[in-house]
Amino acid sequence: MKRVGVLGLQGAYAKHAAVLRRLEIQPVDVRRPSDLEKCEGLIIPGGESTTMTKLIQENDLYENLGEFAREKPLFGTCAGMILMATQVDDDRVRTLDLIDMTVDRNAYGRQVDSFVDELEVTADGETFAMRGVFIRAPRIAALGEGVEVLASIDDEPVLVRQGHHMAAAFHPELTNETRIHRYFSTLKREMSVA
Repeated sequence: MKRVGVLGLQGAYAKHAAVLRRLEIQPVDVRRPSDLEKCEGLIIPGGESTTMTKLIQENDLYENLGEFAREKPLFGTCAGMILMATQVDDDRVRTLDLIDMTVDRNAYGRQVDSFVDELEVTADGETFAMRGVFIRAPRIAALGEGVEVLASIDDEPVLVRQGHHMAAAFHPELTNETRIHRYFSTLKREMSVA
């Protein structure tokens, strides 16, 4: 991908944009439906999932995000992961139903319970270690059959992929690691062969 959007309504979108620039990918600040036309993929950053729900609705983005996601990859981190789930434990959050998983918001605790843990990530045939930064992190309570686990903590999945979409419970943009963003930039819609 040469141009990746970062949903710029709320949250840590600037950090994702900085990682994309390090990978020589042009970030696109997405705030309106027309911004999606410039993008080959989209990152939904961490932030506050209930606030993001309201802002996505106010900016008439839900339908456009759904259409975009049918053809192009999305990557959600923290609150972005919550928005990509099929089910979430808070009825104030409207999800995009992109990854077959149930997610519990703030499941690891409040801001003071934030933590850093070592992760072993397997992506694109490569396994590597990295630090995972968890801030008021969500927890994946259940996964559907078609969801691939790319990283876990104590057998709990924290980085998953389904088809051309990815989601992380942590913040890879807050480390010096670029391989997760690089892997996301290689995802394409898997076309069925008739």
